[in-house]
Amino acid sequence: MFPKYSSAGDSAILVTFGETIDLDTNRRAHALARLLQAEPLDGLGEAVPGYTTLLVHYDPLALEYRQALEWVQARAGRVEQVGQVLLPEPRLVEVPVIYGGERGPDLAFVAEHNRLSPQEVVRLHSGRDYPVYLVGFTPGFPYLGGLDERIAAPRLPSPRQLVPAGSVGIGGQQTGIYSVDSPGGWRLIGWTPLKLFDPARQPPALLAPGDVVRFNGWYEL
Repeated sequence: MFPKYSSAGDSAILVTFGETIDLDTNRRAHALARLLQAEPLDGLGEAVPGYTTLLVHYDPLALEYRQALEWVQARAGRVEQVGQVLLPEPRLVEVPVIYGGERGPDLAFVAEHNRLSPQEVVRLHSGRDYPVYLVGFTPGFPYLGGLDERIAAPRLPSPRQLVPAGSVGIGGQQTGIYSVDSPGGWRLIGWTPLKLFDPARQPPALLAPGDVVRFNGWYEL
């Protein structure tokens, strides 16, 4: 029965909303995070959403575990009631992508792995909208849900030491965009000139959980 609650060390509570990664489960985690932010409790810290979970930090010198748990449970109960917590309308962000070429060196692999042409991979990848489930790994890196199973592909056996910022990749049944230059093991199929993370910008990250990404791209031989 969900949600489930468990202790995560001596200063955090893990709330689990389900076992399957889907948009509804993810939105419940974000709804609870939003409600906890709107109704703060002294000693309760940051609430960090995952795909199906919410990690709620608290100060053990200010709150006992039971006090923190009861506060979180009460608000989670309200989230479970339809209409009690409203998330903002999704913001659509269009992302231009150059697929293939030097900046998409794994496009051919993804196509061959799935017995498709590179053009078909591009069509399927850019043919739907992707909800941002969470942001992590590096500052501003969006984990996007909804990848077509027909273009899923395994990660590299060994990660690259350097993946350029803006690279669009596929890792298993996920797709995402590298926000900064970093190591990475996802299959790179393209690149966007958009700057996903800029410390001088407010907010620094271009994308946030709850946003929807639409790739607008073209294939480069």
